[in-house]
Amino acid sequence: MAVAHRVYAEALLEAGRDHDRVDQVREELGDFVAAIEASEELRSLLRNPQIEPHVKRDALEAALGEADPLVRNFLLLLAEKGRIGDVEEIQAELERLVALAERVLELELTTAVELSDEEAAKVVVQIEQAAGRKVEATRSVDPGLIGGIVIQAGSQRLDASVRGRLDQLRQELTARS
Repeated sequence: MAVAHRVYAEALLEAGRDHDRVDQVREELGDFVAAIEASEELRSLLRNPQIEPHVKRDALEAALGEADPLVRNFLLLLAEKGRIGDVEEIQAELERLVALAERVLELELTTAVELSDEEAAKVVVQIEQAAGRKVEATRSVDPGLIGGIVIQAGSQRLDASVRGRLDQLRQELTARS
């Protein structure tokens, strides 16, 4: 992550806090980034270094219409400064800063079978109680786990799967041979 991404994300976060619109700013910027990801033509326009910043700014002005003024002005500033091609990275950094400020723990739950919403909610509540923080979890399925769960939070990994236990036993047995 570039320092510029953090600087722009911090500036937008502060402006959102000052106007008590952090959630709205996050949502609209997220929608804009989703539109970029869905449109190769728009992504190419914004990332093309041969297109002058003022041309990108004019195109954005026409496209943004009724966008939140903070988001609108932020995106126009990015275009003016030649940073609009970095908006996806800036938005990701904004999300990271908000999660950090709200003490949200983002993690990935991987299980051998699909968890029901109720089962996943129970796991999340247990993790929230243990961590003392709000948890936002994404879920995935890996049948190769055989059973159990793997929890990944950043670079930390807790492997409580059958496959993980078998791998651990295999390592112990080969170490003793």
